Amino acid sequence: MIEFLDSESDVIAVRVSHEVTGADLQAATDHLEQAMRLHGTVHVFAECHSLDGIQLTGLGAHIQRVLPLLGQLNRFGRVAIVADEAWIRGAARVESALLPHVTYRVFKPEDREEALRFVEGRG
Repeated sequence: MIEFLDSESDVIAVRVSHEVTGADLQAATDHLEQAMRLHGTVHVFAECHSLDGIQLTGLGAHIQRVLPLLGQLNRFGRVAIVADEAWIRGAARVESALLPHVTYRVFKPEDREEALRFVEGRG
């Protein structure tokens, strides 16, 4: 499940938990595309708790939709991942290494407020 959190219009802020569905991914992409239409740079805050997996239904169509965004990686600014599971933090660090032009940080749940300040550019 992806829950959208209140944030500035240039920040995509989500809480991810349990199982992520194709509809969740589509909604997240809708939010991202809207933010990219409004702003030159978009920031991402993702808080992950007890992630069980991603439904494969609709995943192919979603991948086709997001592939063009790879050509716009220079429009991503600060990314903060807050995760309670070490494997998610590890995967996020690998992703960070693959996206050298994105300012990417990984946080533990107790550092959630610091992560939010980082993404919003407040510290």
